[in-house]
Amino acid sequence: MIRSRLHRDAGQAFPIYITVVAGLLFLALAYLAVGQAAVRRSDAQTAADAAALAAAQKTRDQLAGLWLDDLDDPTKWQAIFDGQGGGDFCWRAVQLGAQNDAEAHCAPDGPLSYVVDARTIKSVGDSIVPGTENVHATAHAIAVIEKLCTFTLPSGDGGGDSLPPLTCRGGKVWNPKPDDTTGLPKPEDLFDVHLADSPANDH
Repeated sequence: MIRSRLHRDAGQAFPIYITVVAGLLFLALAYLAVGQAAVRRSDAQTAADAAALAAAQKTRDQLAGLWLDDLDDPTKWQAIFDGQGGGDFCWRAVQLGAQNDAEAHCAPDGPLSYVVDARTIKSVGDSIVPGTENVHATAHAIAVIEKLCTFTLPSGDGGGDSLPPLTCRGGKVWNPKPDDTTGLPKPEDLFDVHLADSPANDH
């Protein structure tokens, strides 16, 4: 009698056990799907950030080169610091996006900023959530080129042997000389490149 009851109780508990195990397995697969999606979103954001920064860095280098070319004509400096002649380096953003397994769509946002939208080439992948095999993560990034130096033009035509000193970030003062290109500020001294939603950092 007791043995029969134990056998009957065990038989009743078995379906409950199966249900609990199935539920736990479903939850584990659901967490895995969420994790896969999070990884893809992170990949997309990394690609977008890198692409936007790469385009901005190329523009920074271009502007720094223009400043060096026009070192002896300080009347042209302000236009350079305002981004004129920096060019469009969205091709560099596309290149960096591809290196990070993403499609990057880039557009200049004025002379000193780039906007990038990235889409991962790889999808989220198969999971218990229907359709994830066709879902691709996307991300958005904005990179800004920030001028770091100010100067005051001398009276007259701005020519001669004397150039105006540059006062840059942190109060650093540079005294460029038209006949001496050594000891001049580097591109990162003239311009900072950073993501619009993050603190300014040197790159």
